[in-house]
Amino acid sequence: MTRTVYVNGEYLPETEAKVSIFDRGFLFADAVYEVTSVLDGKLIDFEGHAVRLKRSLDELEMAEPCNKDELLEIHRKLVELNGIEEGLVYLQVSRGSDGDRDFVFPPADTQPSLVLFTQNKPGLADSPAAQKGAKIISIDDIRWGRRDIKTVQLLYPSMGKMMAKKAGCDDAWLVEDGYVTEGTSNNAYFVKNGKIVTRPLSNDILHGITRKAVLRMAAEAQMEIEERLFTIDEAKKADEAFTTSASAFVMPVVEIDGVALGDGTPGPIAKRLREIYLDESRKAAI
Repeated sequence: MTRTVYVNGEYLPETEAKVSIFDRGFLFADAVYEVTSVLDGKLIDFEGHAVRLKRSLDELEMAEPCNKDELLEIHRKLVELNGIEEGLVYLQVSRGSDGDRDFVFPPADTQPSLVLFTQNKPGLADSPAAQKGAKIISIDDIRWGRRDIKTVQLLYPSMGKMMAKKAGCDDAWLVEDGYVTEGTSNNAYFVKNGKIVTRPLSNDILHGITRKAVLRMAAEAQMEIEERLFTIDEAKKADEAFTTSASAFVMPVVEIDGVALGDGTPGPIAKRLREIYLDESRKAAI
């Protein structure tokens, strides 16, 4: 089935969608993005994603292509047109094109490009991967310094996932100056003696929307949380670990660099947080 996508004001079959070859997202990765999950045909934490999108645009001095209400309408219409019950809506804003290639930003009144499409993911909430847990490797973090801005500069995270795949694992955690920053496309946590440990917010990591929600829910459930730097060796000695992201929610981690955590199966805190997150997010979906 051909998807209906959104490109700069038009709903089109994906086979007819196009942007300029001079678009700065294509030439310079001069673009930001968001991914919003869909459960039961409704959007999960749309408000959080819209707020972070505006922050990313502001940090790059990029114009907003439309307002939040218009974005919500586009999301909802794409979900409806494509019959998405469980899946994702991908949104990308680039600085647009002024008809040529130049390192200097185009004039301020250049129209940004806005592209959205859906991905149908039946069984997203009941993922078999979450039931068995993820195996990860650690790799050096050589990305640029502003990981708090959700740009489309994802080559190294993509390479990291391929490194993990070649090692027979599922994902990689990135390490800089001896400390874990985050996963290739998620925030990272470990649990020791019942305490959840994760790196504090800074320019070094993405300010995860799911991270924020999960930490709030963990606090409400009277779970102990410590935000601090931690090493990969600390994580290897943990009782359990997990990651959070909009597309995988709470994903248990069962092995780090070949070292099994606990009994090598998803831990109780990760499983409980996943249950709480899915339940609360479904209630609040729009």
